Amino acid sequence: MSETLFQTAQPLDGLLVVDLSRALAGPHATMMLGDLGARIVKVETPAGGDDTRGWGPPFLQPDGAERESTYFLSANRNKESVALDLKSEDGRAVLTELVRRADVLVENFRTGVLDRLGFPVERLLELNPRLVVLSVTGFGHDGPEGGRSGYDQIAQGEAGLMSVTGSGPDDVQRVGVPIADLLAGMYGAYGVLAALRERDRTGRGQVVRTSLLAAVVGVHGFQGTAWTVAGKVGHARGNHHPSISPYGLFRCRDGAVQISCGSEGLWKRLCSEFGLDPDAEGMQTNGDRVEHPDLVRKTVEGAFADDTPDALLARLDRAGVPAGRVRSIDEVYAWDQTRSQGLLVDVDHATLGRLTLPGPPLRFFDATDTEKPRRRHQAPPALDQHGDAVRHEFGRIA
Repeated sequence: MSETLFQTAQPLDGLLVVDLSRALAGPHATMMLGDLGARIVKVETPAGGDDTRGWGPPFLQPDGAERESTYFLSANRNKESVALDLKSEDGRAVLTELVRRADVLVENFRTGVLDRLGFPVERLLELNPRLVVLSVTGFGHDGPEGGRSGYDQIAQGEAGLMSVTGSGPDDVQRVGVPIADLLAGMYGAYGVLAALRERDRTGRGQVVRTSLLAAVVGVHGFQGTAWTVAGKVGHARGNHHPSISPYGLFRCRDGAVQISCGSEGLWKRLCSEFGLDPDAEGMQTNGDRVEHPDLVRKTVEGAFADDTPDALLARLDRAGVPAGRVRSIDEVYAWDQTRSQGLLVDVDHATLGRLTLPGPPLRFFDATDTEKPRRRHQAPPALDQHGDAVRHEFGRIA
């Protein structure tokens, strides 16, 4: 390995992951594994590397160096980069040796691409029977539309997420982050860990498959059962919950706050603090309130009208009603609570110098509730930054 990445033992220490993926779903999965201590060797194309290296602006471009995309930086910490032409003999030879020694291989090519490169699943598992292969596709590798290419926003629309997001049925919206990609990466990492656990018992690897379609359907939650069980099709309802009321964004003086009355007890606390009648017509039960959204909104916003967000949040806290503000992205990263959870990490990038990145969302503690030391994170790599070292280690000196 080209440099020491760890300060202390990590859950996935000793695992080698070959990352053939690009864009976001696969790279997010491998970044999650890397955050837990696995060694990630990211194989990129020599001409430009991962697609996300070109996704911007914003870009950062230090004097005399190649520009770096902040999009790429978001999904590739704790990885080594080697540029290989997989259509060349040398590139295939290095990949072959990587596969022989790896624990996990992750790919998100369109169905059939890996086969054409000479690495079908059968050969991968022949080279290394203990290998766990994660394959992420847009809509699944089989079925009537298997092999169809998938991008996040297309998947959000096709998988029904956009139909329940937005101000109303005539104003559907995508989620503000590439949530289909991110969820597919999360499900993929989860599947890899399950397959590794099974390998502990059987000694053999296997193939794990997921897709953007599967990931979004997997989080339909109550919207899914509303249809499959009750025959009710959900639709976009803006910033208010379709099954709980009041639960959503409410205007007040000079702003707005969000509240969640997830029980009748919380509803009565809200009423007590703001002088509302919990037994008024159309307001007596959660079901009544869900059926009269305009009445609830008018009543609650009337009670909030004289308070600023800060004053209102203080009153809601005093009453024990869950509430919060809507923060901008910069406000989130300046928030002491965000920093206290380890959600920012400092890294040293090969060309950009010292950077602060969003950090991993997991922390680990022992039986005495003492936090285990965190790993020292590695910056996302420049293209082929570790190429010479990886080629030397895996049999082909550049």
